[in-house]
Amino acid sequence: MKKVIAINGSPRKKGNTITLLQHALTGAADAGAETEEIVHLYGLNYKGCSSCFSCKRKGSGFIGECAMKDELSPILKKVMESDIVIMGTPVYLGNITGCMQSFMERLLFMNGSYSGQGFSNYKGSINVGYIYNMNASEEMTSQFGYDSLFKWHNMFGQLILNGKWEYMTVNDTYQFDDYSKYDAGGIDEQHKKEVRDKQFPIDCHNVFEMGKRLAKY
Repeated sequence: MKKVIAINGSPRKKGNTITLLQHALTGAADAGAETEEIVHLYGLNYKGCSSCFSCKRKGSGFIGECAMKDELSPILKKVMESDIVIMGTPVYLGNITGCMQSFMERLLFMNGSYSGQGFSNYKGSINVGYIYNMNASEEMTSQFGYDSLFKWHNMFGQLILNGKWEYMTVNDTYQFDDYSKYDAGGIDEQHKKEVRDKQFPIDCHNVFEMGKRLAKY
């Protein structure tokens, strides 16, 4: 039975990103996978890669392992023991959250190879699903070049973790329970409501199907 772990890169434990991750996990479970808990990165005390190069140094004992020891260390171990990892993050200022970036630095760099014998020191394969959740519309996503970021993650992740790598974007998400409490006159609340009511359920179904596919590869 394949093991699945989900990583939440949002500061919110209740919100769009969590909802999407839960649907993806349900899809994986529907396909017969064993699902782990959702890991909330914002609840952990850790940093990004420190460029110590222990994971590249001959005789260090850390080839394929991060030498930094903090609250992310057991999570990295769990990921490497899984068959599938599903990551979800909001997009802030045109990028993934800082917590998710630091997580990816640690996960991917420790497995990357400088040997010239391939891009990865990892001998297995991990399938990855990536969910990008954002306030921006599909048109803005294309206009601001977000797709290049998503495709870069997709390419780099496949080279390092050797598995299938899928990503989905969820646009125009509903941000506030009550828009009247915020200085958000530049946002069309009625449009947001329509997207929430009509499109978001479709997005949830799509990530459910992604979870199923990742469990079947």
